[in-house]
Amino acid sequence: MGWLTILPQVVAIGVVIWRKEVILALLAAIFTSELLLLIDASGNSPFMAPIETIERIVNVFSSPDSTRVLMFSLIIGCLIAYLRHSGGVTALVDLMINKGITKTKKQAGLMSFAIGIVLFVESNLSVITAGIVSRGLFDKFGMSRERLAYVIDSTSAPVCILILINGWGAVVLANLNANGLQNAEDTLIGTIFYNFYAWIALAIVLYTILSDKLHGPLKAFEEKKQKQVKDDPAPEFPASKASFMIVPLLSLILLIFVFMYWTGDGAIRKGDGSQSILYATVISCIVAYIMMLSSGRFTHIKLVEIGFAGMNELLQLVSIVLLSLALGASLKVLGTGAFVAGIAGENLPLILIVPMLFLASAIMAFSTGTSWGTFALMIPIGVPLIQMLGLPPAFVISAILGGGVFGDHCSPISDTTMISSVASGCNLLDHVRTQLPYALVGGVLTFFVYIVAGLFVL
Repeated sequence: MGWLTILPQVVAIGVVIWRKEVILALLAAIFTSELLLLIDASGNSPFMAPIETIERIVNVFSSPDSTRVLMFSLIIGCLIAYLRHSGGVTALVDLMINKGITKTKKQAGLMSFAIGIVLFVESNLSVITAGIVSRGLFDKFGMSRERLAYVIDSTSAPVCILILINGWGAVVLANLNANGLQNAEDTLIGTIFYNFYAWIALAIVLYTILSDKLHGPLKAFEEKKQKQVKDDPAPEFPASKASFMIVPLLSLILLIFVFMYWTGDGAIRKGDGSQSILYATVISCIVAYIMMLSSGRFTHIKLVEIGFAGMNELLQLVSIVLLSLALGASLKVLGTGAFVAGIAGENLPLILIVPMLFLASAIMAFSTGTSWGTFALMIPIGVPLIQMLGLPPAFVISAILGGGVFGDHCSPISDTTMISSVASGCNLLDHVRTQLPYALVGGVLTFFVYIVAGLFVL
């Protein structure tokens, strides 16, 4: 179908600009994709597009991994609600300030950044932990939730793709081996140096934290937040004991490592992330429930109400996740990824091949909302280029990896983008709008860095 394969994304972007509404945009994109598939297939009526759209959404639940993601997206709302209502978040913030651990805005930002680095084993774990721990601190120092979402989102994926002793590394290595690349392990290690987007993204985050200078829409959100703090400095929930937050949160972190080890048959790097994070979140909810019930301040009925209220707050997000998964599946059948990837390798000067691979990966990740899916589609394009043109393997693969992360940062249908907005407690589109200028600066810089680097590497 050629250029028609990108029509669903064009429709989605148009609806978002027109209505400022993600769910309608996703539905319109799925419908467009299914309509194109029906038109392309002889003997099928285009009038079946609404039915095919519904079936495409239903089929999301045929994948255990997708179903786990949806369940997790609901249950994490329950856990966050428990931690807030227990007073543990407020108590931990007070404790950290009184002990001098976080006395300034800079220290609060650095703590979020550090959590993202330490918990490199799983991007969602990094985002959730940093968001839950830091949201109270950011409130205390008059920093916006949108700022927190940017810090945790733009730290987690770049760190995970640089420190590859995790599921990200396992996925990339499997794709390299599957496509017949020799010395795949050495290539993977070599991408660390050449992954310019990841390094630039982390540098921009660190600059933002240390300089306390904000730009674009994020600056407006910050000014609004500072005004609210002056008007209403009271905490959301009265402080109780810090243990009401620390114990469930430590349970979450430790159990994810345990389940990663278990599902990976003794190798954490090979563990199943979707299983591990779901099991750990459910058990952490139970831990928080038992602690709150034992305190005597909450009844079972009240805790059930709190839990379902927390999940209810995330129903819109879960709907977005569901539709995003359906759209990704539909676009895969439509061939959008293969078309975008093919453009990068056609009639380009040698010096532009790697920068264009970076750009193609970014467009694909933005369109589909998945870095890992982008790697799976782009590495089969990159490996033949390495073999036919004699390009440096690490240089080529790093552009694909960095482009996937860049596109993911810009995409409103990325799971990491959505979870970052949930963990920080801000609106999804507000997070996308405030992070986009920073990601675009990093992406443009990276594109030109690859051109300059190519002069020396190629």
